[in-house]
Amino acid sequence: MALDTKAHEVIFEEITGARKVILNRPKKLNSLNYEMLRKMYEKLKAYENDPTVKLIILKANGKVFCCGGDLTSAYIFVALGHWSFGASYYRKEFCLDYLLATYKKPSLAILDGHVMGGGVGISIHSTFRIVTENTVFVMPEVLIGLFPDVGASYFLSRLLGFFGEYIGLTGARLNGVEMLAFGLGTHFIPSKKIKSMENSIEKMVASSDSSSVATMSMIINEFAQEVNLKPDSAYSRLDMVNQCFCGKTCEEILSSLERLALQVQEKWVQEAITSMKSANPLGLKLFLKIIREGRSKNFKQCLETEYVGISHLLGRTISNNFYEGSRAMLIDKDKKPQWVPSKLEDVSDEMVAKCLARSFTDDDDWLPLQLPSRSNRTDVFASKL
Repeated sequence: MALDTKAHEVIFEEITGARKVILNRPKKLNSLNYEMLRKMYEKLKAYENDPTVKLIILKANGKVFCCGGDLTSAYIFVALGHWSFGASYYRKEFCLDYLLATYKKPSLAILDGHVMGGGVGISIHSTFRIVTENTVFVMPEVLIGLFPDVGASYFLSRLLGFFGEYIGLTGARLNGVEMLAFGLGTHFIPSKKIKSMENSIEKMVASSDSSSVATMSMIINEFAQEVNLKPDSAYSRLDMVNQCFCGKTCEEILSSLERLALQVQEKWVQEAITSMKSANPLGLKLFLKIIREGRSKNFKQCLETEYVGISHLLGRTISNNFYEGSRAMLIDKDKKPQWVPSKLEDVSDEMVAKCLARSFTDDDDWLPLQLPSRSNRTDVFASKL
């Protein structure tokens, strides 16, 4: 009898009063494949309706929390079949993200390692988002032919000033302390204390009939550490970031960065320029449009818009850049994608509008993203810096 190697790619652990969802694909950097998304959705849906479950703990085995979606598998999956196969992956991922964003029970995400793309999507709405000295946050999608999704047009648009544009258009990295400063994390706990914190939380939910969020917060605070931003932190350069990334177009933003590079000798400016010049031009313009619109949309609306954009990229409506980026960055790994269009000025407003048009009249295989109406969470804690 063949062993199902995928059976334990996510571990669901039942403890008294709580459930643990543990990503267990460390050799693949805990990237999320379709089966993992499906199982997580089914289990979390059941836990939400189980009166004995008072808390969800989301964590991962290995040194990386989650590097995002398994795009290599998605690329192969689509190459062997039809583009709508890839759309079904994103539909399942976005349904899981929406469930977690509107979850009716408290959740605790332990982000002890890199958290990227799809890994952000499943953790960013947790009541408590624990970061450590090992945490690195990054949304690198524009560099691989896509644009930041999983609700990024919602949660990045709500960061201070135009910092969300900076993160999404450059793929810039934040450490755990910076995540706290921008409200992406809630508590900093040294990695060596994580297990003790987890044990204390488990004892509390097991012994209490009414495990309140306030009680959980008190326990987490006992392990949380006060931390300070480094002088060269992203937070301290917010004025310059706003000055550049408030531009109405990607061309304006890039020009502002190039002017700033002549005035100041700062590494982040040059890195931002290099990233934007090497990124997928269509993805950059798509993201700028949806993050600007995302400021006035709710999470559900943002996901629906992103799903349409992703579907057009998968369906090659305008360009082959999703497949070219996947080839260059993930398959052949030559890291030299040939984008078409290759320049920002060659991506017209009409192209962007077409990529966001909710019309797939020529393809009966496409299914819209249908999300049920659910209340937004009210128990998400603010960060403690």
